[in-house]
Amino acid sequence: MKKNVLYIEDNEEIGVWVKEELEQRGYAVYWLLSGEGAEKEAGQHDIVILDIMLPGLDGFTVGKRLKKAAPAIPVLLLSARTSIDDKVDGLQFADDYLTKPFHMDELVARMEVLIRRRGEVQPQRILLGNHIEVNPEGLTVIDKRSGEEIILTGKQHQILMYFLRHPNQVLPKEQIYEAIWEEAYITGDKTLMVHIHRLRQKLEPYSDSPEIIETLKGIGYRVKL
Repeated sequence: MKKNVLYIEDNEEIGVWVKEELEQRGYAVYWLLSGEGAEKEAGQHDIVILDIMLPGLDGFTVGKRLKKAAPAIPVLLLSARTSIDDKVDGLQFADDYLTKPFHMDELVARMEVLIRRRGEVQPQRILLGNHIEVNPEGLTVIDKRSGEEIILTGKQHQILMYFLRHPNQVLPKEQIYEAIWEEAYITGDKTLMVHIHRLRQKLEPYSDSPEIIETLKGIGYRVKL
């Protein structure tokens, strides 16, 4: 069975070369010239190859949206940028980072590692507290006491999944806000606090004495697993 590749690259010369090479090696390649609407396609593919320098939305923004839409799909970044800062920023959400120019054999080898790794990882249900069960693959949150699904809003779900991607870490409120809303945090903004309060009302046995989402006063929040 062919492996499906979502390839996002605006340079037509490079795009044609990569697409033809991958197809000759047995991959099915769906090529986009920009990242507009790419998140709608992500879940239908085995891997995403993403250029950083794109028209309109840059690759960092596109990659973050792809990971929100399909967290399990590996993302491999391609870029002519070689600075450590760019690599660190990219690897905050992407699974690998390959600098241009690159050899096709190396690209394919890295792709295969990511695809194989995805196939080896079995979706695991995550237990929060003693009663909340989260299935990251199925994107469901279940109250084990009643067996019923807890319905979260889009932002509540994004916040919870962000915590689960950073287990046991103290996350500054600025970092969480900027990752979820994709805009700069303004000191004094209560938006995140309100969303977390409402998320606690759905998850915590006693929202006034939270056990799942901890507050570290003056710093941020943490979810312990």
